[in-house]
This record gives sequence, C-alpha cells and structure tokens, in this order.
Amino acid sequence: MVLSKIASESDVSIHSTFASRYVRTSLPRFKIPENSIPKEAAYQIINDELMLDGNPRLNLASFVTTWMEPECDKLMMDSINKNYVDMDEYPVTTELQNRCVNMIAHLFNAPLEDGETAVGVGTVGSSEAIMLAGLAFKRKWQNKMKAQGKPYDKPNIVTGANVQVCWEKFARYFEVELKEVKLTDGYYVMNPEKAVEMVDENTICVAAILGSTLNGEFEDVKKLNDLLIEKNKETGWDTPIHVDAASGGFIAPFIYPELEWDFRLPLVKSINVSGHKYGLVYAGIGWVIWRNKEDLPDELIFHINYLGADQPTFTLNFSKGSSQVIAQYYQLIRLGYEGYKNVMENCQENARVLREGLEKTGRFDIVSKEVGVPLVAFSLKDNSKHDEFEISETLRRFGWIVPAYTMPPDAQHITVLRVVIREDFSRTLAERLVMDIVKVLHELDMLPARVKAKLAMADEAAAANSASHHKTDREWELEVTEAWKKFVANKKNKTKGVC
Repeated sequence: MVLSKIASESDVSIHSTFASRYVRTSLPRFKIPENSIPKEAAYQIINDELMLDGNPRLNLASFVTTWMEPECDKLMMDSINKNYVDMDEYPVTTELQNRCVNMIAHLFNAPLEDGETAVGVGTVGSSEAIMLAGLAFKRKWQNKMKAQGKPYDKPNIVTGANVQVCWEKFARYFEVELKEVKLTDGYYVMNPEKAVEMVDENTICVAAILGSTLNGEFEDVKKLNDLLIEKNKETGWDTPIHVDAASGGFIAPFIYPELEWDFRLPLVKSINVSGHKYGLVYAGIGWVIWRNKEDLPDELIFHINYLGADQPTFTLNFSKGSSQVIAQYYQLIRLGYEGYKNVMENCQENARVLREGLEKTGRFDIVSKEVGVPLVAFSLKDNSKHDEFEISETLRRFGWIVPAYTMPPDAQHITVLRVVIREDFSRTLAERLVMDIVKVLHELDMLPARVKAKLAMADEAAAANSASHHKTDREWELEVTEAWKKFVANKKNKTKGVC
C-alpha cells in the first residue's frame, strides 16, 4: 500500500504567485511588515509596481546613460558587492580609478610631466564633484585672505543664472554667496563681460558651464579666461575659473578638439565631468580633476587606516559601490578615442535630423545651438491656443518623456521643450518622435474647434427656446477658452500620479 500525504493549504510552493494571499491585499507602505513573504512574491509585486514607471530609453529629459553593452553590465554585477572606499581590500579597483583620473586629466590637457600622476577623484556624480571643487576654492581663498590679514567670512562665486541646482546647493550648504549673471532674450548662457564685472576680492572662482542644461550651449570659457586675466592684472587678484563640464566634458574633446575650454587656459584650475552622462556609464559616477597639487589644499584630504593601510580620501561620501568606476574604465578602454568620437558624432547627427524635422513643421523656434551638447531645445512660435506644457503632457500618451520648462531670470517668459540625444536614441526614434509631435499638434489644434462646435450647438438649442441673443466674438472667445481650460484640468486630474 502506497502512503501519500495531501499538501497543506499553507504550502506556498504549490500556489501561483498571483493566486497567493500575498497579492490579494495591499502591502504595508510605511511600516515594516510583521511576517516574511516568499522571494518570488516579493519580486513579482515590486516588479509589477515598477511597470508604472516611464521607459528610461524614452526619457528624453535625462542626460544620464540608459544603455550599456551586456559585457559591461556583467562586469558591474560581478563587482556590485565591492565597497569602493576599502582601498586596501580592493587595490585593483583603486588602481582602475586612478587610471580613469589620469586618462580624463590627459583628455582635458592637464599640464602633466612624463610619469606625473594627475590629481583627481571619482565621485557619486557631478554634484559631489562640484561640492569638492568649491570647497577647495573656498579653502584656498580663506587661507590667502588670512595671510593678508583680511576678512574671510563673505566668499562668493560668480555664475550664470543657467547653472544646475547643485551650485545653489553648494552655496547654501557651505555659506557662499552665489552671484548670478541674468540671462537675456536670445542669449541663454553666462555673458563673460557681465561675469567679470561682478567679480570682486571675495570671489573664490567664476564657474563656467560647458553644456548648459537649458539649451546645451557651451559658454565662452576662452573669452572669460582672457577678460579675467586682464582684471587680475589691474586689481592684483588671482581669481580662478572652474569649468562645470558635466555634460560637455566627454563631448568637446572628441568633436570640437580645437575649442579651448580646459587646462590649456591658465586660469582653469579644476574641471568636473559626469561619467554617467556622455561618459556612457549608468547613473552614479562623476569625476573632478585639478590642474595640479597646489590647487587642492592638503588640509581637505583625510587619512584613515582602520580599513588596512593608510588611505587618503577626499569625498563627501564614504562607502559606495565600485561598479560605476569599473564600468567607466571599461568604456574608456573599450571605445578609446575613436569609439567616443563615433558615438558623439552619431548623437550630433541625430540631433540635426530632429532639429530639421521640427523646423519643417513651421511651428517651432529652435533655441539650442548646433555647437554644444547634442540636444534640441525648441519653443512654439504661436502659443496662443496651446503651450509647451500641453505638448509635453500629451506626448506622454505616446510613451515619450519630453520636459517643458521656463528659462531662468531674466528670460523666464520663454518656455521651451528639450530633447536630449543620447547614445541609444537612434535615427528611427528621432524620425518617430517628429511624427508623434506632428500628431500631438494636430490633436491640440482640433480640440478648441470641437469645443467651439459643441458650444455653438448648445447655443442654437438655447436660442430656439428663448429670446434671441447673439454673442459677440469676445464672448465666443471667452467661452471657448474657459471650456478648453476645464478640458485640460480634467485631463491632468485623470493622469496625476500615474506618469
């Protein structure tokens, strides 16, 4: 006789994930649950909720890399459990970081002698890199003012109003006044002449942007350098320059090699660049490079030994993963100069295709420049019927995430849409985006006409049952506008929290 046992109802292994009790009730959102759940159920529940996120490849708002080769993905997963800060335990990872620093320093034309090691560090992103560079400038300025017996409690930085928010964070967190050069119509980057006029004895540096977030334009670092040299001669100051090359640092050396913006200019003392943007690495890696050792005060460098040997460190973070550092080294040796040049030229060409497609519609003004980061920023020639925000919102129905935003002071009356062209944005996608934008324009053009037609029918019905009342053109315009606003408001309420 064969003995058998009926499976218990509590045996979760026999249940389909979607038939189990774990998906029949909402999971705790604010408190850790009392009991465990099977790993399969935990994975499925989280994965299902993440499906409501946008598609990273179609997120045209972001400069951050969204695709890497499978071989690099594997390298990253193999090293994901290594703590980057533990240099004694992972000396090869430390060596790869140092190789990256030196490769990038040479790419930026750092004045290094044969065999001389570059000064720089890997960071979580350009935000941390900018914080470190800013601290170095502040400390050098404070030391100089102390030596001269002058007040050192009111440092400032001169930038354009187009700088990324991390500069505002640095200024607020580390008590440095941020003096911003306002923008003007048609000129959406820092004006070098106005910037130099704002420099005073308390200016720790002037920050120039190689690739404005707003329209991708490169600021004229060469002109800024020349003007600042003259002012330093007149005043006896030695105000330096930092270049925020978060977006453009991995573009200019490959497709604009003759452009002078880096350490070829004597006042450029430090440069930051985002490895996770056009350095072609997933989010989480930035770099800051100093011209030489004298530009990084020794008192900012900490030495620790409780992880093993003596380890110098200059970071705001401590523990962090090694994966992105290893991925950066992979990209540098895998692509080389030739490979990076091909990628950037392809991005530039796809930006041209998109720009020409938008121009052919006759509906947009192109705000971005051809020389700069491969992106296309554009605004409506006529936004009396609908604006850029409505285009951005409607494009989400096609899967595209295209940001709309207003310019900083004093150009805040200008609204633009921006499409960032990354490595994985193909020619086919560029052409498809243009077609979808045309569809959106047609749809938005038709909506006010539909509203007006419905209002006309209602008015005719009312007129048949009451005294005749002829509306003026102004009354028609106000009714159509009000109905259109209600339509857009209802649509926003329906999609709020989903996209």
